[in-house]
Amino acid sequence: MKKTYPLQIEGKHPDRVLDATKHDIRKYIKRCRAAKLPEGVDFWDFDCKVGADKDSAEPVHVAEVTKPVDAVAQAGHASVYVEIIAKHGHRVYVPAPAAPNDGDDTESTPH
Repeated sequence: MKKTYPLQIEGKHPDRVLDATKHDIRKYIKRCRAAKLPEGVDFWDFDCKVGADKDSAEPVHVAEVTKPVDAVAQAGHASVYVEIIAKHGHRVYVPAPAAPNDGDDTESTPH
């Protein structure tokens, strides 16, 4: 999704327009996550950018996507540009660190 949302609509309270914008963003992410995963994919990941316009959009994490929208609205801009691109996510397995050795080389067995 690459979309420019107006933040100032005649006849509508700016807070309600902002709430509707954030709702639409959350709804889009939820709909993408509900899509069936292709074979070999662990989860849906997202590349997100938010800014006052396309040129000033900055990358953000998907969990933080509504915070920059609030910041753009607080700055008084007439619109906000949101770009959310779904991509395949693969889990990275990191082996657990070995337990520290207390200097005791003998195994303890219950009696």
